Amino acid sequence: MAAAVRVVRLGRVSLKASLEVQDSLVRLQREERSPEGLAGRLLVWEPEAPVYTVGLRGLGVGSEAPAWEWELGRLSALGAGLVRVRRGGLCTFHGPGQLVAFPVVDLRRMPGRPPLRAFVAQAGEAAARLCRGEPFGLRHARHRTPPHTGVWLQGRKVCAIGVHCGHHITSHGLALNCCTDLTWFDHIVPCGLEGTEVTSLSKELQRHVSVEEALEPFLAAFQEVFQCTLIEDESPRTKENGGF
Repeated sequence: MAAAVRVVRLGRVSLKASLEVQDSLVRLQREERSPEGLAGRLLVWEPEAPVYTVGLRGLGVGSEAPAWEWELGRLSALGAGLVRVRRGGLCTFHGPGQLVAFPVVDLRRMPGRPPLRAFVAQAGEAAARLCRGEPFGLRHARHRTPPHTGVWLQGRKVCAIGVHCGHHITSHGLALNCCTDLTWFDHIVPCGLEGTEVTSLSKELQRHVSVEEALEPFLAAFQEVFQCTLIEDESPRTKENGGF
């Protein structure tokens, strides 16, 4: 039987809420309380407010404590939060207009039992395939390898990727800019890459592309790349209780 991944649609929620759901699902996977054949869950959501996250590599500068306090004050003054998270990479931005996907899966249950590096490449390929396919047709979209991990349209980055893995269970994932306010990226060095130009589907196509428009093509690409079966969460969700 093909591995199944359950789709959990959180809708537009805070980073804090998404991390709480993610952590609860990681615990379920570690306790092996998932049904037979279920490789894990795929959380999809949109940030409700602007927030910068810093991965395991920190801020990428020396003297971490003073730098953190300074950055926290600077970014708070702009109206955005600053949060440490357990994923690879440096600092990036999350905000309204982004499609964020957190695959919480057991790599031992996924087709081919991919090592982490291959899993990250597959996640990037799923996002790139979304960009290249209908209705977007951005044929230059490609996933790139470290230190340029993510999805790029030639020299412009449209999707950031940062994954954590412990005991074969993945968490965190990718953030695809659909109709994101890109000026938020002007205040940081995205992913520690000097001179990086960040873009969005809306900017590239010169029309509004919502998270909702990108979601179903992304799910189709994820299922195709990972060769798994996506099934919907059994709990119905509304915008009021955390659903699209």
